[in-house]
Amino acid sequence: MASNPKKIVVAYSGGLDTSVMLKWIKEKYGSAVVAYAANVGQGDEELEGLEEKALATGADECHVLDLRDEFAGDYVFPMLRAGAVYEGSYLLGTSIARPIIAKGQMDIVRKTGADAVGHGATGKGNDQVRFELTYKAIDPAIRVIAPWREWDFGGRNQLIAYAEANGIPIPVTAEKPYSMDRNLLHISFEGGVLEDPWAEPPEDMFRLSVSPENAPNEPAYVEIGFEGGDPVSIDGDILAPCPLMERLNAIAGANGVGRVDLVENRFVGMKSRGVYETPAGTVLHCARRGVESLTLDREVLHLRDSLIPKYAELVYNGFWFAPEREFLQAAIDQAMAAVTGVARVKLYKGACQVVGRKAPAENNLYQPELATFEEDSIYSHKDAEGFIRLNALRLGVRTRGQS
Repeated sequence: MASNPKKIVVAYSGGLDTSVMLKWIKEKYGSAVVAYAANVGQGDEELEGLEEKALATGADECHVLDLRDEFAGDYVFPMLRAGAVYEGSYLLGTSIARPIIAKGQMDIVRKTGADAVGHGATGKGNDQVRFELTYKAIDPAIRVIAPWREWDFGGRNQLIAYAEANGIPIPVTAEKPYSMDRNLLHISFEGGVLEDPWAEPPEDMFRLSVSPENAPNEPAYVEIGFEGGDPVSIDGDILAPCPLMERLNAIAGANGVGRVDLVENRFVGMKSRGVYETPAGTVLHCARRGVESLTLDREVLHLRDSLIPKYAELVYNGFWFAPEREFLQAAIDQAMAAVTGVARVKLYKGACQVVGRKAPAENNLYQPELATFEEDSIYSHKDAEGFIRLNALRLGVRTRGQS
């Protein structure tokens, strides 16, 4: 049997699972425990007092890394360039946060000389895979402590009871047991009352958006500027990735945009119900496609779209630091170099619609003189006859063969 690790860096959020985990690991292994938290845009209220709470719960030291700029620019934006959507509607807000959180955790491992890492992901979920694939991509020899695969707690109600018995403050109660995970791109909700796929999510659960019914009665218009496939401005104001997403979250959320309720297929094999709020991400997906419609060649656009399910699956399953994702990213980014322009988006009671788009002449493939229904000197209508005849040839051959 392997000896206990000397020092364990634990991914710590201050939530139910990780709060219990700190004390449990200390009791189980007797190792030095380093609490680590990543600021990926979950808000000051979740980070305030986190270090004090970690130390009071059993951590020997605590490190909080501000990863918001890196998260937005090096993780969210590349994924947005790929148009990644999992199973038709999930914009991968939790999935894309896990690799940067795990990478930051491994940075703390090197900084503190730790020989193990720990996480609070359950043995049923996707996050255990996402965290551990990232750990192993960075250091294949790192030891992983996963309490949900070791301890005897049967579920979150038992964790709540353990926390209460040990004086551990937690943000979850038996009356409101659903789990919430927030970052710059979205908030996810799962578990508890949401495990019944027929039950409508309670309205007081939502944080980033108003209900469409309570959104303003007048539409809001916002102009998103893109360069090389990345959003760079809102209504003409040039913004860095993080503040751009923060501003757009506020604008879109105020108009009820970005709510998704779905039953998804987890990587480990089961179905799971998740509810998500992704205001900025929803608008950016919509706006980018508006600019792409002007600037991407038809075959390049269709080929990129054919890659979306595979790319999204790789992100969902935790293969961010994998050669196949990097291969797809390189191809996608080459195509996205042409995607420069502005999309005007209309936001109204939960709906998001592109109502205008423009691009500089050197990027714009839309030519009014070709598309017009009026007389032009470029396109000959007679040419269409031969085009149709050639495309119909194989269809006719099949028909003659069947007669």
